[in-house]
Amino acid sequence: MDLEKITLREYKSNDAKTVVSWLKDEYAFRQWCADRYENFPITADDMNALYSNGDVLPFAFCIGNEVAGHFIIRYPNENRDEVRLGFVIVDDKKRGHGFGKKMIQFALKYAAENLHAKKVSLGVFENNPGALKCYKSCGFREVSQSTYTCLGEHWKSIEMEISLE
Repeated sequence: MDLEKITLREYKSNDAKTVVSWLKDEYAFRQWCADRYENFPITADDMNALYSNGDVLPFAFCIGNEVAGHFIIRYPNENRDEVRLGFVIVDDKKRGHGFGKKMIQFALKYAAENLHAKKVSLGVFENNPGALKCYKSCGFREVSQSTYTCLGEHWKSIEMEISLE
């Protein structure tokens, strides 16, 4: 794969159809969004409506002209030194090839250079070992845990962060 063809760009509303197509079952959907969407499945319109308030910066990770991943960046509080990653996902057909790590590296670079963030945080469920491994390989460290009830089960939520200083 030619690495020059791997890019990060601003999300476009027509990307939503691709991203929601990756959410094939409710279990994976809840690992991705927890309770940020009330109902499964969501539509492209649902995704675009959530992003329309301007509180998040959504991105598309592309291989050539194809959207292969997606995430958002938002400010979790009034402190503009910290940003939070969310809705992180890579096309399931592209997993296992290092694209998730590359996408997170792009996100960290964007946060440091464009938003002047000093810290990036995120939450991940323990039952999502691929994502957990990816975040750790990018330098995120665990800072706390909590229990989250989802789909009638108790899921361990792991809070992670990385310093950009």
